[in-house]
Amino acid sequence: MARKVIWSYEATDDLDALAEYIARDSSFYAASFTQQILDISRSLNEFSERGRVVPELGDPNVRELLIREYRLIYSIEPSRIVILALVHGARDLKTLWEKEHKG
Repeated sequence: MARKVIWSYEATDDLDALAEYIARDSSFYAASFTQQILDISRSLNEFSERGRVVPELGDPNVRELLIREYRLIYSIEPSRIVILALVHGARDLKTLWEKEHKG
């Protein structure tokens, strides 16, 4: 079943920050990598369950795809896929997630 793919504000900020960081050295590489991430995220409309369950969270509806050294984290909902975050693989996701999702 095809679902609509949307990006959360936080994930959009993550992508923008990554593009800005890479663009310091190469605007071409920043644009290319950003496009790769967007293309992969769009493919989730048909193949949403191909990502692995995020080990730190253990929720079968929260999955991730590894794109180079980054983790594209998304939630599977009945009618849509929500991109939740784009996080460097070296970051402590559990601590980061708890800090950002308190409440």
